[in-house]
Amino acid sequence: MLTKLRLPKSVATKILLQSFGGLQTKPPSPGFFKQALMNTPEIDPEFEALLEYIKHNRGFDFTGYKRPSLMRRVQVRMQNTDIQTYGEYTDYLEVHPEEFSYLFNTILINVTAFFRDRAVWEYLEKDVVPKIVARKNLSTDRIRVWCAGCASGQEAYTLAMVLAEVLGLEEFHQKVKIYATNVDEIALHQARQATYNAKEVEGIPPPLLERYFNHSNGSYTFCPDLRRSVIFGRHDLLQDPPISRIDLLSCRNTLMYFHAETQAKIISRFHFALNEGSFLVLGKAELLLTSNISFVPLNLKQRIFIKAGLARSREYFMVSNYDKDQDPNFIANNSLLRDAVFDIGNYAQIVVDVNGLLILANEQARLLFKLSSKDINRPLQDLEVSYRPVELRSPIDEVINTHRAAALSSIGWAIAHNNVNYFDVQITPLYDLLQNLLGVSVVFVEVSRYKKLQEEIENANQELEMAYEQLQSTNEELETTNEELQSANEELETTNEELQSTNEELETMNEELQSSNEELQTINAELRLRSEELNQANGFLEAIFNSLTGGVAVLNRESIIQIWNEKSEDLWGLRSQEVVGQHFMNLDIGLPVEQLRQPIRDCLSGDIKTVELSLSTVNRRGKTFQAKVTCSSLVGKLDKIRGVIVLVEAINTPE
Repeated sequence: MLTKLRLPKSVATKILLQSFGGLQTKPPSPGFFKQALMNTPEIDPEFEALLEYIKHNRGFDFTGYKRPSLMRRVQVRMQNTDIQTYGEYTDYLEVHPEEFSYLFNTILINVTAFFRDRAVWEYLEKDVVPKIVARKNLSTDRIRVWCAGCASGQEAYTLAMVLAEVLGLEEFHQKVKIYATNVDEIALHQARQATYNAKEVEGIPPPLLERYFNHSNGSYTFCPDLRRSVIFGRHDLLQDPPISRIDLLSCRNTLMYFHAETQAKIISRFHFALNEGSFLVLGKAELLLTSNISFVPLNLKQRIFIKAGLARSREYFMVSNYDKDQDPNFIANNSLLRDAVFDIGNYAQIVVDVNGLLILANEQARLLFKLSSKDINRPLQDLEVSYRPVELRSPIDEVINTHRAAALSSIGWAIAHNNVNYFDVQITPLYDLLQNLLGVSVVFVEVSRYKKLQEEIENANQELEMAYEQLQSTNEELETTNEELQSANEELETTNEELQSTNEELETMNEELQSSNEELQTINAELRLRSEELNQANGFLEAIFNSLTGGVAVLNRESIIQIWNEKSEDLWGLRSQEVVGQHFMNLDIGLPVEQLRQPIRDCLSGDIKTVELSLSTVNRRGKTFQAKVTCSSLVGKLDKIRGVIVLVEAINTPE
């Protein structure tokens, strides 16, 4: 049996390390490793395709979530729908769009509670909220709070109660806005209702429960007056712009579901959203910010942090261990040290101010882009570096306008004949101590060797895949040939057995046909005998009716004529073939049939068995005579009335 050939993870890693061993510059960037190892077994292409399908069709971007936990939750829905592969599940979502709701409810685990981790809320009430109030001018300023990943609303309403306890109800109504966001519309709908059962409000202290909730029919509804200060809305932390000018941001137990790169992106958005010195609250399981210079721990045990300016953070790390009292030239020496570090950097780097002037260029940048001291303080747009290897003016303008870093990946530049170098370009805004924008830093990281190695790995993977497919195809052909031969042998044996069985069935059918023929002959004889008996009975019955001296008409229950004897033909001039099957009351004869309607009904109902009456009639020759008409019920088995017999007898001779 043939097996699939793959490049083991250890071998791929060894190749990468050997390739980097001869370099005299930097190690590969994390972004390169992410791209270079995209084809390793840790990445499931079908699963990534499923995430892209969800992103483009429903606007939910789960590509930043940690893969192991995300795969486990998707597999729960696959088991419920009896699906084996991610590709089949993608097809299932296309055909059954209602499955999206169940999938999102499984992925977005909305676990929350009122006053969850009570010590956190006590610290917020006693220390954090008073600091926010102290630095605010409540006569003009509002307190803005953002509850990110609010689930079904418990945490947002907990924040409202804590702020109301510190500020008082009247100040809270006028000065506080709480923005509660989530990506799950179902959870947001529940949060907007602001109604919870007894089990869900167990964590609320009784005095607060009585003060801020209305109790009715076993349910607890958050006070409508306070509810108006809490605004719920759908917001994706990865795709949507952050809410700005925030004083307190709570995002508890949400970042833990994202991988490190996505967490860093979200943290940078939180940093932009918060006012200077404002507070960030994370969950117990989240330790990311302990090494992040953009936030300073206020209470690490409760995971509460303060926003720090990036420039101030850099200064802190540069001078925190320097004894300034022993060196009067500390500032000058420190600047020279930074300039030296900047100039010998391994990456080509330039600095452009907000007016578009080239301010700095390190040694690597000067050699790479052929810059000289005359180019310093010149407009960037006048220099070749502004458009080669890539157009920089638009990205730089965007960074200056949005205050957000930008990155350009794998930019090709043909520096020499038939020799293309590749660069990753990183554009980062620069600020002073007061967070005023000074300009941007543009770093060119050469990734040519990594790009080439990536292509070699991809080519090797493709060749291995092709070899595997060829071997697998040969193996499948051999297996198919063997199965076909075995199947042909089985078919021959089956055909032989079927022929024998068919022969036996034909013999059995022959015997059955002979038996059926005998039965048909017997049935034919019986039918012939019954036909003769029926003819005799009909002849006998006809003889009886024709022997009567009066005209006879036999009617069924609907007054349809069934029998019309010869005497009736003689009296009225209508033959049996003309009247049988006609309604008796529709006959146009000398007999006044309308006068017989009620007697016939009485006989059919069973109220009267026989009715006699004398009527003046006219025969077919136009002669008038007096006739005795007798209507009698036609009674069958079990005394069931089947019709009426009408007998007409002449009392005198026609005139």
